[in-house]
Amino acid sequence: MDVLFDGSAILLVAILGASIGSFLNVVVYRLPAGISLSHPPSRCPDCLTPLRKRENVPIFGWLILKGKCAHCGTSISPRYPIVETLVMVLFLATFLFFGFSLQTIGYWVFISFLLALALIDLDTLTLSNRLMKSGLLIGLAFQTAIATGNGSGLSNVWGFLWAVFSAVLGLWLLDVVTWIGRLCFGPNAMGGGDAKLFAMIGAWLGWKLMLMSGFLACLAGVIFGFGAIALNILKRGNPMPFGPFLALGAIVSIFYGEFLASGYWMMMGKLYGN
Repeated sequence: MDVLFDGSAILLVAILGASIGSFLNVVVYRLPAGISLSHPPSRCPDCLTPLRKRENVPIFGWLILKGKCAHCGTSISPRYPIVETLVMVLFLATFLFFGFSLQTIGYWVFISFLLALALIDLDTLTLSNRLMKSGLLIGLAFQTAIATGNGSGLSNVWGFLWAVFSAVLGLWLLDVVTWIGRLCFGPNAMGGGDAKLFAMIGAWLGWKLMLMSGFLACLAGVIFGFGAIALNILKRGNPMPFGPFLALGAIVSIFYGEFLASGYWMMMGKLYGN
């Protein structure tokens, strides 16, 4: 029964993840364009023909259509099933890592916000204030709920205050990250919205994992930036979206942040003989 239950739970999580991924595709396309998220229903962006139910099934809908509109033959970006599959995998990984817990539900929400913001930044070189504000508020509530569940009395107050502190610290520290990015890649390398995203990450993860997220984001950004310049994909001084790297750093920190931090301090202890 346990095996059957686990298998059913995994299947349900996979369906949920793919469905949320499908919704995120809608958010990423419509929110920057100022289009309602609920109306009109999913349709071909070229001929505007609404998709049939079987064509709107996450992942499989694109495969059924063979990547083309059934009515006008316009190509449908493979990013749709890629995003749906990515969200499904991340939802499954979160469930397997944290099990049935408040953290699992919270991190599903957090990951959804991160991916939506990262994709919007890739498309438009902007970060949605609407998403970041709501993500920040939900993050504060999440940290408060986690603190309440782990303690008693004033734990919820301290959890809220620590989340606020982490968010404010994120705003300040991103000034340093922005300075480094502009020093390496030019004055237009990073935008002002990145600090708000970093603050949102702080509200969700706390200041320690926020710092780890920022370190990983800078590392990935520097590697990608210099690599792109070396391959003439990106010219020095051209704007580069930093939001996707912050999202990547935060997602890695969810699963491995504590492990990486403890490994770092262990290495420092050996280097300095402590």
